[in-house]
Amino acid sequence: MFKKLFGEHGAKNVVTLFHKPSSQPSTRVLTLLKQTHAQAAAHATEDQASSHGTQDKLERTDFELDVTEAPPTGDQLKNILEYLGGSTSDAAAKLVRDARGESDALRKLEQNGDAFQRPVVVDWNQGKAVVGDNESEILSLLRSIPQETKKT
Repeated sequence: MFKKLFGEHGAKNVVTLFHKPSSQPSTRVLTLLKQTHAQAAAHATEDQASSHGTQDKLERTDFELDVTEAPPTGDQLKNILEYLGGSTSDAAAKLVRDARGESDALRKLEQNGDAFQRPVVVDWNQGKAVVGDNESEILSLLRSIPQETKKT
C-alpha cells in the first residue's frame, strides 16, 4: 500500500544542504538546489495526457530538500565520512577544518560546530555526499536519484 502512495522506491529521497548563509559558495549551492527542486516539482504537475517527449528526456529528480545551518550530529558526520570514502584524513579534513581522521573530526566538531566546512550536500537515501560548490558533482548526485516509475 505504501509503495502505491510513495512510488516504487518508497518515500522521496531526502537531500540535505549543510548551509552557511554568509558563504557565497553555500548560497550558490542553495540556489542550484532550489532551482533543481522547483523544476522537479513543475514536471511532476504536468498534464500526463499531453505529449511531453522532450521534457521526458530531461533529467527529472524528485527529492525533498532539507536546508540546515546547524552542523551535523556525530552520527551524521560518521555517515558523511563513509559516503566520501571512509574515515580517511583526506575526507575528514574536507569536512572539519584541520581534522586528521574520523575521531579527530568528531572531537573538533563537538568543540566547535563552526569548524564544519560548508556547503555539504548529502543524499541520505543513496549514501552520497558532495563537499563544496562543484555544480557538476552536485547535479550528478541529483541525477542519480531514482526517478519515480511511470504509472499506466
